[in-house]
Formats: sequence, structure tokens, C-alpha cells
Amino acid sequence: MQSVGPYRFTEALGVCQVGTAWWAVDGQDRLVTLALLEGAAATDQPWREAFANAANAMAQAPGGQRYVKADLAAAQPWVAYPAQEGMGAQRLFQSLGMELHSAESRSDVLIPATGTVATPPRPVSGAPVSGAPAPVSGPPQLPWAMHATVPQQPQPEPQAVPTSPAPPGPAPAHPAPADPFAVSPPRIQPSTAAAARRGAVTWLAVAALLLAMVAAVGGVGVGISGGEDRTAPALVENFPAESPAEPGLRPWAQFPPSSPQERALAVAGPSLVFIEAIFTGLLRDRDTNAPLSATPLFVNRRCTGFVVNADGHALTSSSCVQPGEETVRRSALDALARTMVREGKLAAGQMASYITTNLEKTVFTGTGPGTAASARIYAQLNEAKGNTKAEPAVPVQVVKGQAVDSGNLALVKLAKGSLPTVELVPTAAATESGTLLVVAFATSDTDLRAATYRPQAKVVKVAGTSRRGALTMQRMGDDLGATSQGGVAIDPSGRVVGMIDQDLASPDRANRLVLPASAFDGLLTEGGVRPALGEPDRLYRTALDAYFTGRFGAAADDLARVVQQAPDNRLADGYRQNAAIRQQLEGDPAGVPAWARWLLAGAGTALLVVLVLLVAALLRRRA
Repeated sequence: MQSVGPYRFTEALGVCQVGTAWWAVDGQDRLVTLALLEGAAATDQPWREAFANAANAMAQAPGGQRYVKADLAAAQPWVAYPAQEGMGAQRLFQSLGMELHSAESRSDVLIPATGTVATPPRPVSGAPVSGAPAPVSGPPQLPWAMHATVPQQPQPEPQAVPTSPAPPGPAPAHPAPADPFAVSPPRIQPSTAAAARRGAVTWLAVAALLLAMVAAVGGVGVGISGGEDRTAPALVENFPAESPAEPGLRPWAQFPPSSPQERALAVAGPSLVFIEAIFTGLLRDRDTNAPLSATPLFVNRRCTGFVVNADGHALTSSSCVQPGEETVRRSALDALARTMVREGKLAAGQMASYITTNLEKTVFTGTGPGTAASARIYAQLNEAKGNTKAEPAVPVQVVKGQAVDSGNLALVKLAKGSLPTVELVPTAAATESGTLLVVAFATSDTDLRAATYRPQAKVVKVAGTSRRGALTMQRMGDDLGATSQGGVAIDPSGRVVGMIDQDLASPDRANRLVLPASAFDGLLTEGGVRPALGEPDRLYRTALDAYFTGRFGAAADDLARVVQQAPDNRLADGYRQNAAIRQQLEGDPAGVPAWARWLLAGAGTALLVVLVLLVAALLRRRA
């Protein structure tokens, strides 16, 4: 996704002729609304000055809106506003006489750099026009989620300010600043008959407005007549394939809001864990035990896992946490070869031959001859940093493991409880076609020594099946990268139908196979572990049902309880804050009782009758 300064765009809030308003997050996942001047306006000096002046006027006006960061000298000037203070980006464009349209209309609305943009209005010195009320709660901290789009509040259409001189008269001692959106009073007074007709039309307009309001509320009432039912609507049975126009890794915030993908990821996401196994030892000559290096070598294996019960039991890949001795030795030789290249003792082009030559001549041991290399495993939730051994990393112990060629599954135990848990679907069948929604930890950092890893999601096509012993595994047409091993494939309800694994038949051993959830049963039984959702997990799913069906008040209350019971579920806290904001901006129509809906429906009928009578009276009078 596009980014400016410290902000990464997550979703377009709206577009106008001169720019775009975005939802964006900074490096700490703090949510802002960001106004970006684009197209012809970005290269037009009067518009650049008007944009900067409007931002400063909003910030300096009493009770105005201050921005948190801006770059008004950039090729495309931008201003960022804290999300908890309302739609600052939207208001900035409104102060320039620009109303936002849906992001889908960008090609029709935004004036490109090759076009011509109209002269900007004079900047407003007073407070900006009123828009959506500023929420009192904090910004929704959605670490890897898709925040939902907050619908725009209806705004008055901008009116042109007349340029003709005002009638003579004494000027006020302290004139109020000009409001470019206000309509000047007419200089020619209407006749009495015209006034009467205007009055009748005014009453008709009021009646029509009231009727529209009643119809709108009534429509809501009809639509939520089963509002107390907390059951979520049925989701599609399959996920749409990824758009060719948007290839590559998809951070969760890039999926359409309130889509099946978002809902499924919201359910399953909190249970994902980043796992790092660190093996420490020395490479020694197999015959003489002489060390090949003076200092110990560190071999890191990084992958994904998922928690299956609240006690901290999780499933992951056995080849990640219990790799074979040859695999560790090869990795140690690779680490040693890279060190020698940095020290000038080995040419970069000789690395492969060095590893091959010494693979059978060496052993990887502990610091003393004949001792085993040490192994330490750590897990992190939500967001992870490589080579982290202290908090928030959690120590991990291997409970049971399978050989690579007979399942490649490992059951591990995190030294922590009250963790978010997934639900398994052991009856899910492997198909040779269709699509899968897969999610695992991944990174875009180039320096992997201390890279930051976050859950990434992708809709992939099924490219057939493969066999591993008695297991039938699905083959994916694409993967999520090196650390996706141990990640999950989920169904539209957020339940796990399989685990991502290495394709051993592929030369690059890419993580493109999906081990079916039916393969988990044997290992879980051997380890004495029963996968189950905890009470916070069930409450979390109930709260998400409320959120995605528009009952934001109930969602915020339930999610607050989830956060108290399962503090590691950061996604629950993000949706809690988002629900509170959306309830304030949109209300909670699902709370309208049935008697109120019937009363409003009756009032609407009566108002319709009155409106018909008024129209008839007006027609008779004009006749």
C-alpha cells in the first residue's frame, strides 16, 4: 500500500477533485485520517498555498482541529489528524469547498496532473465546517486488522459567495469572518403571493423531510426486526480469488471492510503465534573435534503456530522446532560461511562449495566436545521481533513431534495461559480446486536479524493435491514466504481447516502445501490435549457477531470483557475502540424496540396523509 512520511495507508476514506482522504497508521499502529493533495492541485501553487493555509487555519481557530504531523512542502502535500478527534482529513477538504465521494469514483472525480483545476477558494480563518462529531474514545488500535469504514456524515452543498457589494449601511464594529458556505439574503424581497407560495413550499419541504426521516427509521426497524438475534448472517462458502491488480502479500487492512475475509481473520487472527527456535553450538571437525570457529554459532528457525487451547498448547511445524541434525548443521555452515565472507576469508561465490565440502566433515555440538547444542524456543503474539528472548517473548517447550515424512507436526506448550484460541474443523475435505484464505507471520524487512513480523493474509488458488503417506494435502499456487510454515488455512467462519507446510517434492521446498486438520487428531491425542475454545473466545465471537451486524453498543461492551479476560487478544481491544467510535458516529439502530418501530410506521402513514392533503390544498390555491 502507498505510504507518506511515517504513515501507511490502509483504506481510502473518500476522494475529491483535488485529493484523497485516507485511513492510515503509523509505526505504532496509531490510527489517523490523512488528507493528501494530489493530481493537478498538487502541482498548482495557489492550491498548495490554499491547502497549507486551510490546515493552519483549522489548527489555530478556537476549538479547531490540530494535526499531528504534516509535510506541506512535499510533492504531494499531506496533513494527518488523530482519528479520535473526528474526520480531520474530511473537514480539511470541506474547508476548501470540496466534498468527498466514494473511493471507487476516483478516476471520475480526481483531476489528474495533466488536467486543469479551478482556482481555490480563499482560506477560511474561522473554525471549519461542522462534520461528524469527534469521538471521545481513543483511536481504534487495530494491529493487523481491517478497520471498518466510518460512513461519511451528510454535509451541506457549498454555495457560491456573491461578489456584488452589500447594500449601504453601517458596518458592524466587529465583523464576523466570512463563511463561504453561507447563503446571502436576497436583495429583492418576494411579493406577498410569492411569500405565501414559498411558505407552502417550505411546509411541504419540512413534511417531505420528516417523511423521509420516518421512512429511514422505519426501514431500519424493518431491517432489524430480529435485532435481538445474535446469530451472524451466513457467509459465502468460498473466498474470491485475489485480484490480479493487487498481487503479493496482503496486510489485513487491505481486505475490503466487513468482507468475509475480514470477519474470518478477526476470528482466527489473535491465536496466531510467531515461533523462533534458536540453536547455539560449535561446528567441529568430525574426526579431530577441532572447532571451525572460535565463537559459538547461532542457528535460527522461524515459523508460525496457532494456539488450540487456552492453556497455551499450540500446533506448528516439526521441522521448525525439531529440525534434523543435518539441517541444523547445514544452517550452521551457512552462517559460518557468511561470517567468513564478511571477514574477507571467503569469496561470496565460494559459499555453496564450502558448505557442500564441509557438510559431511563436520558435526554441530555444544560448547564442549561430545555435548549437544543448546536449543531454546520462544513465541510472540500479535507483532514479533526476531532474536527476541525476553518479554514479550514467551518460552516454549516441545511436547510431541512427528517426523517430517509422516506428518511434520509438532505440539508445543507456551509458558503462558489465557491465550486466544482457534477452532479446528477436522472434517474439512481436501479439494483439487477452489481458493483458500491463508494467514501466517511474514515480514518485508530486508535485514532478517532483527526483522519485524506481522500476520499477513492472502487468498490463494488451490493448484491440486499431493500425497504424504496416507495424507492428502492441498497444493497452493502461491505462498506467504519463509516463515509461513505452521500458518493456517481458514474457512469463512474463521475456523482452521489446515496448516501450511513445506512442499518437500519442490526443489525450493516452498511452503505451498496445506496439511488437513484431520491430521491433527493423532498428535493431540498422544499429547493428551483436547482442543477447545475458552469462555473469552466464545464471548469474542459473540461480540464480533454484534459488531458485523451493526450492534456496536453490544459489541463494545462484550469486547471490553474479552480484553479483561484475555489481554493478549489485542485485536479485541482494537475492535472495541472501533465499535465505540462507530456507535457514536452512526448510532446503534439495532437497539430500537419493536413498539417504537410500529409507532414510527404509524406516524409515517399519518404524515403521508397530511402531505397529500397539503399538496391538494396548494394545487387548489394556485388554480
